[in-house]
Amino acid sequence: MKNAIQELRKQRRMTQEELADLCSVTRQTIISLENGRYNPSILLAHKIAKIFGLTIEQIFFFEEE
Repeated sequence: MKNAIQELRKQRRMTQEELADLCSVTRQTIISLENGRYNPSILLAHKIAKIFGLTIEQIFFFEEE
């Protein structure tokens, strides 16, 4: 699943550590999300969407293979 987390985070001049703290996860989780190595739980996706003031669908892009 692709996402716009890194782009959104950089637009807001937010570090990975700051986003991780707001989401109550580790920086490594944010790195894995940004690199597409980890798909978030629905609760984490909701937290991220809320932080950026967007919908989950505006941040995460499901690609069928």
